[in-house]
Amino acid sequence: MRGKLLFVAGAALGYVLGSRAGRARYEQIKTVSGKIWNSNGVQKSVHVAEDFIADKTPDVAEFVGEQTKKVVRKVGQKKDEQTS
Repeated sequence: MRGKLLFVAGAALGYVLGSRAGRARYEQIKTVSGKIWNSNGVQKSVHVAEDFIADKTPDVAEFVGEQTKKVVRKVGQKKDEQTS
């Protein structure tokens, strides 16, 4: 979902920056995008995503920490084997 949001935001930004229609068109796009961003449906999805991320962050941090320790141990073992 994050990838889709980033794509849409990037496409909108590219259109705005590349638009030759001038300031009036920019203001129109800005107004419409602001209405969409502040709509109940989009904000509900944003809050769901924020809650999901907040819920999963400790699990991801723990997983990354465990995997890092495993890699460090393996590298240490290989280094010991090479020096022996």
